[in-house]
Amino acid sequence: MNVKIWIICFYLMFIYWISRHIPDVRAIFFPTLGAFSYLFISRAFSVKEFGKMIAGAAVASLVSSALFLSHTGLLSLLLASLFAILIIRKFHLNAPPVLAIALIPYFAEPAQVWTFPLAVLASLGGLLLLLSIAEVAQVVVLRSDLRLLKKKGQSMESGNS
Repeated sequence: MNVKIWIICFYLMFIYWISRHIPDVRAIFFPTLGAFSYLFISRAFSVKEFGKMIAGAAVASLVSSALFLSHTGLLSLLLASLFAILIIRKFHLNAPPVLAIALIPYFAEPAQVWTFPLAVLASLGGLLLLLSIAEVAQVVVLRSDLRLLKKKGQSMESGNS
């Protein structure tokens, strides 16, 4: 089984545990975090692309939280949805979970405009950091394996001479 699958599962479990034991940071665990987790491991690793997705999600959550707190009802939901789709298209995010992020304030009902965007940045940023570390570790292991293979190849060539 892929190491990154284990990493995201343990990360989701850890974030859930934190959200259950520290009430002030309850918002860091949200269903779309699972969708982003799978999205990040199902694509070629790119900090730049994933960073754009995280920024898009944070902006969408900020705008949708502000619209929700404006108390304009269905109109704010419509505007939040349209704004999220605009962000996805304009910046070529190819990340449908950004739209889901924009809808969360309508059932999570944040008290302040900054609560959920900060939670999105913290949880997705932590996920990106963890996957970056895993990517670097994977490269280090592959390089050491290549060095060992080269050494074996050189010793076999010298033994045949």
